[in-house]
Amino acid sequence: MKRPELLIPAGSLEVLKTAVNYGADAVYIGGEAFGLRAKAKNFGPEEMAEGIRFAHENGVRVYVTANILAHNQDLSEAEAYFLQLKGLRTRDGECAAPDALIISDPGMFMRAKKVWPEAEIHISTQANNTNYDTYNFWHGLGAKRVVAGRELSLAEIQEIRRRIPEEMEIECFVHGAMCISYSGRCLLSNYFTGRDANQGACTHPCRWKYAVMEETRPGEYFPVYENERGTFLFNSRDLCMIEHIPDLVAAGIDSFKIEGRMKTALYVATVARTYRKAIDDYLESEEKYRANMEWYRKEIGMCTYRQFSTGFYYGKPDENAQIYDASTYRSDAVYLGTVYEKDAAGRVRMEQRNKFCAGDRIEIMKPDGRDVPASVEKMEDAAGCMVDSAPHPKQVLWLTLSDGADVGDLLRIRKEGNGQ
Repeated sequence: MKRPELLIPAGSLEVLKTAVNYGADAVYIGGEAFGLRAKAKNFGPEEMAEGIRFAHENGVRVYVTANILAHNQDLSEAEAYFLQLKGLRTRDGECAAPDALIISDPGMFMRAKKVWPEAEIHISTQANNTNYDTYNFWHGLGAKRVVAGRELSLAEIQEIRRRIPEEMEIECFVHGAMCISYSGRCLLSNYFTGRDANQGACTHPCRWKYAVMEETRPGEYFPVYENERGTFLFNSRDLCMIEHIPDLVAAGIDSFKIEGRMKTALYVATVARTYRKAIDDYLESEEKYRANMEWYRKEIGMCTYRQFSTGFYYGKPDENAQIYDASTYRSDAVYLGTVYEKDAAGRVRMEQRNKFCAGDRIEIMKPDGRDVPASVEKMEDAAGCMVDSAPHPKQVLWLTLSDGADVGDLLRIRKEGNGQ
């Protein structure tokens, strides 16, 4: 059985390292230009080189997004950007070029091929890839992989697999936010706010509240009943395929892609670790995969999500699968921080991300799947002074825990009613 790639998003160097530590086969990131997540931290050249070096040392591939829909003024700058990526070096002078570029615009594709002919190019979902002739078109131009539109069913993906060359790769989203627009190509953001979603500045108007008004009766709003929290006409559930790994493998998908370059390290660690274990368990035996299903379900709830559905994979979703009663995220755990250092006395250094206190019961989340309960016995600030809590965001702390944490572990608190 072919082993699918687990492809994880990273919006910063910290999150990239988390993705690598927690089971990614590949990571996709954005530079400071030409990606569709302009509000993410993204990577400058030095950070990108360091991230690619770290990933390659751990056998993980890195793909860089350049998937905007380019305007005229973007094209010459894009050439310079692709040349910069091609020549990327670490501080020690080692090659740190990315393993592939993710592109949607044919003009950007041509510019990349012009200045970097040997580059591996993946065609973004923004290119609206929904049939096998589109895949064959891009293959003929030299693309290695095409990312399927989220509108496709598993049956359609299976047919594409049958009708494209064996070496052509199919990448599909298996987890994360869905968009109401065709393969994510949204016009609402530009219309309402002047911020172009197709150039990385989406304001997510699909998450806003809306009312209905008839044009001859201005100011008279007609009720669209959903619940007391409001009406979210466009707001879709998040995609989650953790319970359907066998069907994804059977469809011939080469890369399982997680959405979320704006997400936290906790989200990335949780989703990467859960899908890593689910994929590995299934490839070992379907019985093991089925036996661990409850763990997958519980664990995936530890990261932020809206509510889950299977999207379009099993045909057109019904109304209940696509529309729900609130735009707010939920999560069954709170991210405290990542362990960056451990000293000879066993203390661990971390950067606080949410408030917690000395004496709290927390959980040490380890890359191998273990969740180790522990108590915070002592907290010290960067100057070595004892503190009872950490009120300041990103405050550096040294912790003495009742059980051992290691560099790279994440610390979290389970919310009340979820096993804590």
